Amino acid sequence: MSTRKRVVKTADGCRFLAVAGNIGAGKSTLVHFIEQRFGVKPFFEPNDRNPFLKDFYRDMKRWAFPSQMHFLALRLAHHQRLLREPGVVIQDRTIYEDAEIFATNLYRSRIMTKREFETYRAMYEGIMGQLPPPDLLIYLRCSVRTARRRIRERGRPEEREIPYRYVRRIHDLYEDWFSAWDRSPTLVIESDKMDYIHDLMYRADLLQIIANALALDPNDKVFGSNRSS
Repeated sequence: MSTRKRVVKTADGCRFLAVAGNIGAGKSTLVHFIEQRFGVKPFFEPNDRNPFLKDFYRDMKRWAFPSQMHFLALRLAHHQRLLREPGVVIQDRTIYEDAEIFATNLYRSRIMTKREFETYRAMYEGIMGQLPPPDLLIYLRCSVRTARRRIRERGRPEEREIPYRYVRRIHDLYEDWFSAWDRSPTLVIESDKMDYIHDLMYRADLLQIIANALALDPNDKVFGSNRSS
């Protein structure tokens, strides 16, 4: 695990944490853990159903662009909503990943055309100029083998048929994206070894590392003293 740069506060004293990582990296588990330990407010992926998904799975090339544009709109609304929350918030998967990882993969896989992707990117980049980034980006680095094993173990029906090559492509895109990230401080957690549920020593180490990254006392119940009641 490692940290880079210095953690900063937002203008109103609120901290915005974000957790990024491949499918099966353990994002939701980590968000729940931090929520329960430090009392932050979690924001998970938007539950709004994408009305284009059924069409997308039937004809990906025809519906990739409208589907991704709908996801982008949902992510934007989600990001704006969490920024209005008082106190400390933590987000499970960001708007950046939707564009830099999943939309990019559709384009590279020739499912989205160049014209569609350039239009999507223009919209995304315009949005990015208006949104403040997280104060700390926590990246769960996870090997493809571990991600595949966790996907199988959790047994979600929609994930049963995900092929190895897809998980590998997403993994590589995450590594490229994260290596270029320079908008905020980062904390890297090697999630292959992440067993804070059963391993008390690892749990203590993880708590200390997260607290250090945020310049907090690991015994605090709530991140910082600025959280509203």
